Formats: sequence, structure tokens, C-alpha cells
Amino acid sequence: MHSETTIEPKHILCFGDSNTFGTDPTHLRARHPLAVRWTGRLQALLGGEYRVIEEGMGGRTTVWDDPLEPGRCGLAFLPVALQSHRPLDLVILMLGTNDCKSIFHASPRIIARGAERLLETIRDFPYGIGLHAPKVLLVSPILMGPRVGESEYVTFDDASGERVRGLAKELAASAERYGCAFFDAATVAGPGADQLHMDADSHRALAEALAPLVRSLLA
Repeated sequence: MHSETTIEPKHILCFGDSNTFGTDPTHLRARHPLAVRWTGRLQALLGGEYRVIEEGMGGRTTVWDDPLEPGRCGLAFLPVALQSHRPLDLVILMLGTNDCKSIFHASPRIIARGAERLLETIRDFPYGIGLHAPKVLLVSPILMGPRVGESEYVTFDDASGERVRGLAKELAASAERYGCAFFDAATVAGPGADQLHMDADSHRALAEALAPLVRSLLA
């Protein structure tokens, strides 16, 4: 009898907010189809040797509890995701947009410190015997549109748009300090009609930019 050897794919956890969930900017609270979302496109580009696990949630922050949208604290849920999806080879972490909400009054530097708490959680999590911490790709989020203060999302104002512009510099410094990879999503993607969420073209552009980076990280 001959036994077949199954090669396990490399597991990638995409932990983010509504732009990982795939909120459609042209239809309030609707969702792009899987084949349109950057996570689904990334899976298609990488192929069967990889497994892309989508863990996006609208309103998710790095460390903040939002009294208007409870249950969105990334720091509280990340250990659950790490436990339920282990073993992991890579975590793509893309948060920060919701930390810019007016109710938090957080500077880009403080938001980056929130992201560092997540990096520490990934680094120090007890994955189990024989398992190791995954590599991390820290992604700075897209910018907001110029009319974000007039959008349907009332907790964002013009100051929110300014805060998000300062995130890439701070998150790049965090990535360097913690020894993980970094990518600025705003270099290839931007917001659609609702001033916050990516359209289909931006999802495609982000996936195409991340695919070669993921391959190199997991080579």
C-alpha cells in the first residue's frame, strides 16, 4: 500500500476592521463578494499552497472599547483568533482607522502604541508545544476621504482624517522596533464614495501589492 503525503498549506491570518471585512462604500453596510475582497483576491493570487483566513470586523480598534459599538476591541479578541486558527505562519495586521475616531482623541503615536500591544500579543501568545509565533506583516491603513466629517459614520470628523495621515510613519517605526514587515496600504489603495471603505479596484490593488511580499516572507 502506498500512502499519500499531504503538504499542509501555509496559514495566513488577516486581522483587521471593515476594510478586511469588505464593507462596500457604495452600499451602506453591504459587503463586497469574497472574490472582490482583498483577502479573497490574495488567496486567488497565492494559490493552494497558502490558506488565507479572513478575520475582519467593522469598527474594530487596536485596544479601545467603543461605547457606541461594543465588542470591537482588537486586543480582547486577538488571542481568541490566534488560538482558534493555530498553527499560523503569518499574521497580517491592518488596524488603526477606527482608533482615529473623535471619541478616542488618540494621536498617531498613541495609536501605534496600541498596535504594538497587538504585536506583543502575537509574539508572546502560548501557541503550544512544537509551535512558534508566526511572522507579522503590519499594514498601515488607507487614508480617509476629504469629506469624512460629512459621512454617515458620525464618530469620524475632519480631525480623524488628519490623524490617519500620521499613522504610516508611526507604524513603520513600530514594525522596525518589533522586527516585523511593514506595508503602507495608502500607497496603492484609497477610500470610495463613503470616504472610508475601499472599492473593488482598491481591494485588487492591495491584494496585488501584498501577494509578492507574503511570498517572500514565507519563502
